[in-house]
Amino acid sequence: MTPKTKLSCRNVWKLYGANAEAFLKDNPSPSGEEIRSAGIIGAVRNASIDIAEGEIFIIMGLSGSGKSTLVRCLSRLIEPTGGEVLFDGVDLLTASERELIQIRRHKMGMVFQHFALLPHLTVLQNVMFPLTVQGAPKAEAEAKARDVVELVGLKGREDYYPRELSGGQQQRVGIARSLVTEPDLWFLDEPFSALDPLIRREMQDEFLRLQARLHKTIVFITHDFEEAVRLADRIAIMKDGEIIQVATPEELVLNPATGYVAEFTRHIPRSKVLTVAGLMTPGAGCSGEPVLQSARISEVAERIISAEDALPVADEAGQIVGSIDRTAIAHVLFGAGDAA
Repeated sequence: MTPKTKLSCRNVWKLYGANAEAFLKDNPSPSGEEIRSAGIIGAVRNASIDIAEGEIFIIMGLSGSGKSTLVRCLSRLIEPTGGEVLFDGVDLLTASERELIQIRRHKMGMVFQHFALLPHLTVLQNVMFPLTVQGAPKAEAEAKARDVVELVGLKGREDYYPRELSGGQQQRVGIARSLVTEPDLWFLDEPFSALDPLIRREMQDEFLRLQARLHKTIVFITHDFEEAVRLADRIAIMKDGEIIQVATPEELVLNPATGYVAEFTRHIPRSKVLTVAGLMTPGAGCSGEPVLQSARISEVAERIISAEDALPVADEAGQIVGSIDRTAIAHVLFGAGDAA
């Protein structure tokens, strides 16, 4: 069954400069050179994507690639110069200010790199804040906030102030605050990039745990491909305001659309990206405890290499769909040009 599209954009542009809207109206599909010649900056250029309900969709790119600008266009924190942004089939660009406020309050959650916690409020009060703005009864707001504080692993710290928390704990408060309204759509703009590596890894684990329970539709920005590989269902890579390729992490590594995408993924260990499904030999014909076709090679490599014979591969329903042997694994781990 095809997943429902939750959020999509069609031919979205964000141009900065004098008379940008008039320029785009006169030049519906301008080239990069035409944009520069007009003295205009093309922050987002003709972006079109579809994001499925329950998907973790990651937008990547180097600084200045347009990824944060695109997300702000998708949430209409900034106004696109042209195009459509559809949320549950409704064009956000035609929504009134009042309608947009209601959508943001009740259907969207946002987490940014800088936590923006209110320093004079406790953890519980910070998490309650969106419900307070909505006018929810205090007892109901507090009960919901306590549940979400526990969900993100901060039970017992409800009365702490932000200054009394570590960076990772502060980010958990920001995540809790964005979740307390039970949003349908969740935007996260480099939420872990300011954290130390160990805490960042812990927050990624926490993020995956939350998603397994909540099944949100998530748009996540990062410039870290290893982080994207861990978290993403699909990844969009941007360059100079354009979306260069949208694909699964595995597809990006195996079939990069351009040299830029290939260079972007070149230093990522293939064993952390490729799955058993991509290396197996289809069909039945061997015995033993099967490995899952969805497993990353890095997760099962030792077991497959140490097995005397090929191991069966099973799908999520437990049906045997193929086999995999140590030769296929060795090619990934030790093949020419691959990083183990």
